[in-house]
Amino acid sequence: MSLKQQLSNLGRGATFAALFSATVMSASLISGQAVAEEKIRWQVPLAFPSHLVGLTTPIKHLSDNLKAISGGDIQLRYYEPGELVPPFEIMDAVSEGKYPAGYTWVGYDQGTIPALPLYSGAPFNMEPPAYLAWYYEGDGKALLEEIYDERNIHPMLCSIIGPEGAGWFAKPISELKDIEGLRIRFAGIGGKVLEELGASVTMIPGGELYQSLERKTIDATEFSQPAIDKMLGLDQIIKNYVMPGWHQTLTTSHLLVNKEAWNKLKPESRALIEMGCESAVLKGFAQSEWAQPTALREYQKEGVTAQTLPEPVLRELEKVTNKVLDDMAAKDAMFKRVLTSQREFMKHHAIWHSKGYLPRDFYQYD
Repeated sequence: MSLKQQLSNLGRGATFAALFSATVMSASLISGQAVAEEKIRWQVPLAFPSHLVGLTTPIKHLSDNLKAISGGDIQLRYYEPGELVPPFEIMDAVSEGKYPAGYTWVGYDQGTIPALPLYSGAPFNMEPPAYLAWYYEGDGKALLEEIYDERNIHPMLCSIIGPEGAGWFAKPISELKDIEGLRIRFAGIGGKVLEELGASVTMIPGGELYQSLERKTIDATEFSQPAIDKMLGLDQIIKNYVMPGWHQTLTTSHLLVNKEAWNKLKPESRALIEMGCESAVLKGFAQSEWAQPTALREYQKEGVTAQTLPEPVLRELEKVTNKVLDDMAAKDAMFKRVLTSQREFMKHHAIWHSKGYLPRDFYQYD
């Protein structure tokens, strides 16, 4: 089957853009025509431990494939959190040229760039297929590059996973009043929503969550998806897991590259790294979707209750979220541009989202 026929069979869905990139990379390996022919040796600090499935495992996929396709000319050596710089300092380290690249959750820098949580995972936002369409085919990629331009950074989407759990709470959440007064670790815009509801929100790196819960310095926490939370051992301390992840309908990770280092590369090398990240997006999403049901079934066996938030609670959370989003948009022009673009695409995409896919009730095999 020709490459043209393969693309035709794949269809036009942005979800499969990364699959095309992976196909091109494989063809390049065979032909040998895409070898970079320049030596690249980058130290890449990570925001999260490298074994977290779908979240950071794509960096291994990226580094292994770039090394293979370039015949060893492109080598990205990644370092665990804190080995080179603390997780919250990766953007500044890359911007200043201390390191040529970093792999991170860009929402950590929301205090400096308010629009970034709209890219890292926002409440009541798009699901991954729609997000990829908006990012690759819509305004998303161009706006993110504009955001980072003044920081001397070239950003690349390099991982996407589905919704997180809404968090680990000692007691079930049956109404919004149950959130008031809680000391909770919550990231991104979702944290601002919980602050609006009376919670005391703090930001703690993933590696410190277990101790924080154990020592009761926080009452509750969210971090990521079921399989990743299990890797961190959060279920060993709290047995009530709240779902779904209203606060992050997806989570992304990005490879941030110092712009001076990026501009020095040959076009062939830049193309390989870009395609490598697109391939890593597909690989990480597949790994993540594979891992989550296993983790949830293990939770069931271990006595963890996976609570589904009542719909009235979700509707109220959505109302508070929209107020928070509108308030943030009024204070920052770029936030407003990104939010407006996302909302317009979600409105446009809704006809396909609602009519093209089977209702979730049809996906029942339990």
